[in-house]
Amino acid sequence: MEKTLVNTDANGASKNVKDIVFWGNGDTFKLISKASSVAEGWMKSTKAMEIEAVGCVVQVTTQQGNNIAEAITFVPGVRIKEEYNTEQVATVTSRKLVKI
Repeated sequence: MEKTLVNTDANGASKNVKDIVFWGNGDTFKLISKASSVAEGWMKSTKAMEIEAVGCVVQVTTQQGNNIAEAITFVPGVRIKEEYNTEQVATVTSRKLVKI
């Protein structure tokens, strides 16, 4: 079975991975950026978990086939800023880390 490389949030993962089980909030870490190729079997992503008024825990993941490398660090004094489509509806189009 091939891994699903295109998920960007818990809702999408639930649709793409039929036997997925979450305990707690599946979106505790929010996707900041991601690039992937299903045809080539690779994925790179950056995710962050905000600790309000303190900073963010940032995780980077690189996957090539079955090989996975991850790193995690704490970045003080930043928060996650969400950007929306031009209509300002509930559709997030991107996220970035900005100073508190």
